[in-house]
Amino acid sequence: MRVTIYDVAKKAGVGIGTVSRVINKSPQISPKTRKKVLGIIKELNYQPYVMAQGLARKKTNTVACIVPFFTGYFYFELLNGVQQALSKHNYDLILYSVDLFDKKEDIFERTLQERRVDGVLLFSMTISDDYADKFVNKKMPIALVDGYHKSLDSITIENKKGAYLAAEHLIKMGHSKLGLINGNLGSIPARIRLKGFNDALAANDITPDEQHIFNVSSIDDPQILSNDGFNKLAGYYGMSKLLDLGENRPTGVFISSDIQAAGAMKVVNERGLKIPEDIAIVSFDGIELSEYLGLSTMKQPMFEMGALAVEHLIKKIEKRSNNGVFKKLFHPELVIRDTCGAKLQMEKILD
Repeated sequence: MRVTIYDVAKKAGVGIGTVSRVINKSPQISPKTRKKVLGIIKELNYQPYVMAQGLARKKTNTVACIVPFFTGYFYFELLNGVQQALSKHNYDLILYSVDLFDKKEDIFERTLQERRVDGVLLFSMTISDDYADKFVNKKMPIALVDGYHKSLDSITIENKKGAYLAAEHLIKMGHSKLGLINGNLGSIPARIRLKGFNDALAANDITPDEQHIFNVSSIDDPQILSNDGFNKLAGYYGMSKLLDLGENRPTGVFISSDIQAAGAMKVVNERGLKIPEDIAIVSFDGIELSEYLGLSTMKQPMFEMGALAVEHLIKKIEKRSNNGVFKKLFHPELVIRDTCGAKLQMEKILD
């Protein structure tokens, strides 16, 4: 089997993002790390661009993945699905981490002008009508994952419905004082999940309490803000704020990601409170960690989303698809475990 970027990263003891930065000559990499990674690339005879073949047939067998972050369980699962599907088709990938709007636009321009890749996957970000038209007019295949544009292939998850169902489940468990721990409202999933949460409360005639809603947008701490707030520290900090309300604290909390929920559960335990007796929790994602924590969560098929995006992108690249714009909407599934209180209620009924 052909050597992949994952093989290089594993051998070098670094992340795939670091390997991608070395390949793209990023100044953010230290000379020591660059030398080590380049040595492994040479040792394994890793050929990221397949340039000799590409120049001959105007095709590089390479796909660009533009992601907000290289870290995070959600993107790890997505990229795992992407990499396995690309390997099956003998394609390679270049990873770009984008945390600024201007940087995203710069990568779009370079991709369209340099043609070093055959197609683009854009994760969890918006694209303007202007750039969508440019990709279509220049016949550069692009697919949006966890994002949407009417003119482009889009693979999305029902974030709003998932948040709605999570909040609704807590309401059915008897909770009327509901809290929300969310990510940065600058991110698409955070905004949409807030909308779903509020819709569920409105549908059940519950007035949201602003004290019970936490997002990281107003926090000036780079650690809490990392990964758009979808991290353990943000969950810990957010739950701390809710518990500081004392008797006015919410009894049920929807948390926008499993990794935030891990941090939130830690502070609940530190305060001597019990889950779900004192605080019931439902989160979002369905990462492997959620099973070990006993988290009730809205599970989304991250691996499948990444793999499906690759399959349809390659069909466009190889001109095997003339079916117009492809749209796929995945539905999150409520996985009931220990933290929401449903099992506890059932045990009481059976007793």
